[in-house]
Amino acid sequence: MTVVTLGVHIVDVLARPVESIPDGQDTHLLEQIRITAAGAAAGTAVDLARLGVDVFSMGAVGDDELGDFLLMVMGRHGVDVTGIVRKDGEQTAASILPIRPDGGRPSFHVPGANLSLSPADLDRERVLGAKVVHLGGMDVTWGLYDPAFFALLDEARRGGTVVTMDLLSNMPDLMQGARSFLPHIDYLLPNEEQALLMSGASGVEEAATALLGEGPTAVLVTLGGEGSLIATASGITRVLALDVPVVDTTGCGDAYCAGFIAGLVDGREVVGAARLGTAVAARVAGGLGSDAGLDGARNLRDKE
Repeated sequence: MTVVTLGVHIVDVLARPVESIPDGQDTHLLEQIRITAAGAAAGTAVDLARLGVDVFSMGAVGDDELGDFLLMVMGRHGVDVTGIVRKDGEQTAASILPIRPDGGRPSFHVPGANLSLSPADLDRERVLGAKVVHLGGMDVTWGLYDPAFFALLDEARRGGTVVTMDLLSNMPDLMQGARSFLPHIDYLLPNEEQALLMSGASGVEEAATALLGEGPTAVLVTLGGEGSLIATASGITRVLALDVPVVDTTGCGDAYCAGFIAGLVDGREVVGAARLGTAVAARVAGGLGSDAGLDGARNLRDKE
């Protein structure tokens, strides 16, 4: 397989537009409700498959109906899910997302089986044989804070595998813990809040530069409607966001990662890959859910 996505797998239930939670037993009628495969590994995997990239996903879900759904929908989109383990007695991670009219997304979340993912659950040979390994949500997969896993990443990189990493939460303690991965990856893709929390810096350029000094080849910070900032040894570059009507921001970070990774697979340099990530994220922002707007998305790899 070209790409391995490894980490957090979540079922999202999304509803829009939600202006308030009804009182008592009241009902509000909505325009749309969807259920999708999401999370920093699963969402990115689906988007990569929609972009025409061969992708193998690794993670943990419960032995429950939500897990059945997650594996089914990922497989339907073309993701190889044979690397996802089922955990007896645990719930599959899930979120309920009431999407505001402006695209904002408060959430209710159960972390579920993601918390128990460990190096023993992983297919070592798939990691070593991948062109790209994408670590999705390492801040909450505490079982992978393991010297054996770091050694596996180092071995894969020595063999030519590129390692990218995205984060899931905005919790200060978890951001600091995730820094332990930085010497073992090539590209870090946090959002602005995560970069500031992880680095302790007061500004995004300072944050990206500080994180770059801890090991990655490049740090790409997503800035929402302001686009993204890319820090490399050559300096700072900014890529502007595309001007699109925003329906829902859920999964835009995962979409950016998927586009960036697809760009790397295609041989693009960092800024060119970031531009593809920007285009994919813009598609997703125009619909509901982490894979919205990606019909025919593989054509973006030729256009952008």
